[in-house]
Amino acid sequence: MRIHDSLVLGLVLAASATACGGSDAESGTGDTTPVKGGLVGKPAPNFAVPAAANGKGTIALNRLRGKVVLVDFWGTYCEPCKKSFPKLQDLYTKYASSGLKIVGISEDEADDKEAIPGFASTYGAKFLVGWDEDKSIARSYKPQTMPSSYLIDKNGVVRYAHVGFHDGEELEVEKEIKELLAGR
Repeated sequence: MRIHDSLVLGLVLAASATACGGSDAESGTGDTTPVKGGLVGKPAPNFAVPAAANGKGTIALNRLRGKVVLVDFWGTYCEPCKKSFPKLQDLYTKYASSGLKIVGISEDEADDKEAIPGFASTYGAKFLVGWDEDKSIARSYKPQTMPSSYLIDKNGVVRYAHVGFHDGEELEVEKEIKELLAGR
């Protein structure tokens, strides 16, 4: 293989590994490794966002104190999000009665806002879904790519963060949810 061909192949592979892109690190990594540092171990930034699907009024993180909360940043344009939403719904169905809340925060642009409820419905989401119209929530959390999720304990502290989504990752997230529901 020539050097030029190797370089092109490397670029193609790097591009294919990238998830949907997003906020601060617009290159996106597609990596599902829990994020070290950042918000983990710190109080979750509060937010209030109008419900865009599966609810009315305002979704406010501070009103969910005492629950384990998974905040998931996503977009209707995001292919991995189409896979993660049914998995998140499965977790929500399984653990909602034990105190789990899931809040999906759409990072779609204004011209895609109308697609948010349809996306939630198509991919089976019954959990709360809001739209981060001015991207202020994303600026606080700094998701590296879409999807990115933050698991928050009952005291409002971010305990885990995940970047991207790959099949099977929900097993690790489920383990973390069970740990936090048990108060560990």
